[in-house]
Amino acid sequence: MDHQSAFYAFITEPRSWVAVAIVLFVVLFGGKLWGAATAILDKRADTIRAELEEASALRAEAEKMLLEASSRRESALKEAAELLASARHEAQRLAAEARDEAAIAAKRREKMALERIDAAEKAALVDVRNQAATIAIQAAEIIVREGLSADAASRLVGRAIDALPAALAAQ
Repeated sequence: MDHQSAFYAFITEPRSWVAVAIVLFVVLFGGKLWGAATAILDKRADTIRAELEEASALRAEAEKMLLEASSRRESALKEAAELLASARHEAQRLAAEARDEAAIAAKRREKMALERIDAAEKAALVDVRNQAATIAIQAAEIIVREGLSADAASRLVGRAIDALPAALAAQ
């Protein structure tokens, strides 16, 4: 085939014109389409980059909040432990104070009971002495009435008078 017939075949073939049209379209509009496509892709890349930066900032903020929460929790646990220790110490102090007060009260009651016993012993001793004196007087009356001579009675009265100051001093 010669050169002219090849050109003629090219011009008459519809596929050739489609190829030329596509090449012209790409040459004329390819730059604009390429620019638009890259602009869309760049815009999408910028959006993704911004979302990643926002996610990174949110993660950093969440980590900071987690650290603060952990710090507050540890502080609260420490404070609770201190309060518990303080309460235990106060309870032990109050228990010791109550034991001391109970011991003092028991000693006071014991002392009062001993004083009452002592007073009761003294009162019983006075009662025994009074009863002994009463019995002795009654016995003396009976003896005197039944047969004491005047001389013996006089001596008995004299001795009683002589012993009276010593008896009064003993009481």
